[in-house]
Parts: sequence; C-alpha cells; structure tokens
Amino acid sequence: MLDQNVISTLFFERPAWVAIDPLILEQEVHEMDDFVYHRPVLEREVVELLEPKPGCLIVDATCGGGGHTEALLKSGADVLALDQDPDAVEHASKQLARFGRRIAVRQANFRHAASVLDELGIRIIGGALLDLGVSSRQLENAERGFSFVRNGPLDMRMDPRTQLTAAMIVNEYSEEQLTRLFRELGEEPAARRIASLIVKMRKTFPFRETLPLARAIEKLVGRHGRHHPATQVFQALRMEVNDELGALEEGLRVLTARLEPGGRIAVIAFHSLEDRIVKNFFRDHSREWLDRPEWPAPQRNPDYDLKLITPKPVEPTEEEQRANPRSRSAKLRVAEKV
Repeated sequence: MLDQNVISTLFFERPAWVAIDPLILEQEVHEMDDFVYHRPVLEREVVELLEPKPGCLIVDATCGGGGHTEALLKSGADVLALDQDPDAVEHASKQLARFGRRIAVRQANFRHAASVLDELGIRIIGGALLDLGVSSRQLENAERGFSFVRNGPLDMRMDPRTQLTAAMIVNEYSEEQLTRLFRELGEEPAARRIASLIVKMRKTFPFRETLPLARAIEKLVGRHGRHHPATQVFQALRMEVNDELGALEEGLRVLTARLEPGGRIAVIAFHSLEDRIVKNFFRDHSREWLDRPEWPAPQRNPDYDLKLITPKPVEPTEEEQRANPRSRSAKLRVAEKV
C-alpha cells in the first residue's frame, strides 16, 4: 500500500575518398571544463585496436563531442562521423573543421548508417566505432531532460525529430507496461512499486518535468549509498524513448555488413544490457561451424563473418577511472571482418 504522503509530495564538402569508393548512467554530474564537450573513454585502446590507416575510412557512428573522431583523424584515417543529436553534429562540425575534406559529419542514428553511406556513394568501410550511452553535455543540459539532478522537461530524445518522449511514457503507459519497462531496461528491483506510484500520482499531477519524478521515486524507495534512487528508472525511460537496444542490434548488423575484409568494429558499452547484445552478436558471428545433437554433422554458420579480437572486454585503467569517473563501467569489445 502506498503512503498517501508520497503521492501528495513531490552536419562539409564531399571528401575526396567519396569519389574513389575505398575498400572502406548518470551519477551526480561532475564539474567540467567549459571547453570540454565530452571526454572520450578508452581513447588510446580504441585507436590501437581499430588499427586505422591513412586513406582508410572509419565510421564513428556516435561522434558525440568528437574526441574519438579527432583521435582517428590524427592517426591518418578519414572519418564519417554520425550522431543523432543535432547539438553533437554542430559541435563536431565546428571542432573538426580543420581536417577539411577528410571528415564528413551527418545527423543520423547509426541504425540508418547504410542510408548515409549509400547517399555518399560509399560501398564499404575500413572500420566502425560505437560509443554507446549518454554524453556529459546531454546530462548537463537540463532542457534535454536526461538529468534527475537538474530540472527540465521530461524529454530524453537524443534526436528531437522523433516523437516519443519520456513524459508520454510516464503519463500514458499502463502500470504493467511501466513495471516491465523499469524491470527489463532499468533492472530496477522496485519496478512495480514505482510504476504503481506513478500511475496514482499522474491522475492528479501529470509528470512534465524531471525533478518531480526523481523526487517521488526517492521519497518512495529511499536513498541508499551514492546512487540516486531514480538512476535506473531514468535509464529505462531514456532507452525506451530512443529504442537504444533495437538500434544497437540493427546498427551492429548494418555496420558489420559494410566492413571490408580485415576491417574492425569496436563497441564501448556502459551497462550489461548493451554489453550482452554486443557480446552475443560477436560470438554468434565468429563461430564458423554450428553443431547440434540432432544434426548428423556440423554445419557452416551462415552468419560467420567476424573474428574476435578481444575475447574478453577491455576496461579502463585505474588511472583513467580516477581522471574520468564516467569510464568506470565501460567495456570495449572489438571484432574483425573475415
């Protein structure tokens, strides 16, 4: 039974390589330097494992603040930088303009990478990078609605052109839908209690902003340790709004299909649901033969097109974790096209 008090409170000129078609979590928000858009995680490891070469085209499918993009450009590779967030596209376009025709920036979700590549006349790519999750700038901007420590509209759309918002989910999903969402995408133990609270409160006070929702959750479940009690619910809402797991599954297929032989795909995941999808995709695509008890003999795997480069995920060093606390949960997995 819910306490009645809980309810009552609370995008460059076309690069030269296009024409030649080459064989190509939120915790408390930390104070950041005004010039830093987003600090790239595992930057050195990404460059080393992707093995970019001069003239090679890498798709940075989540360019964000352009940190990884810049590192890849400095290594000699050309880059097609994608991001669904228009703020990130504008920032990366300005920040990396000095690289001229070696970079192209487009606003697009990586699940639509094939359409962008076709538009540019690019058949194959030399590598791909996906850095998943939400950027520091997105968390800092209260108007984007990702933060539960800064008040703003319950939005959470990484691409403002899409329709579904967090407010629509919170105010329109059924109690059962909310429970399933918080449990499956947020891995929230109190999913049912939180869903029940939301459904009761929204009858009188529809949720339009982030802080009232965060405070209602905190009052219901209490605060234990350093994690804000609304962390997992906000994660679930963000993932649902942006269909992050569906986009990841589709993006992995699209980008892997475009890799040239020897080209590598690298993915940085920040929580278990994303990492499990990447791990399973790489595993399923790196098995040359399949065998089942009911089969007379092993059969060739029709999906076999990758070789594992990192049998176990690469994690940040202790030094990086101290310098960039957001990197703590990062896991980097890399595979190579065969």
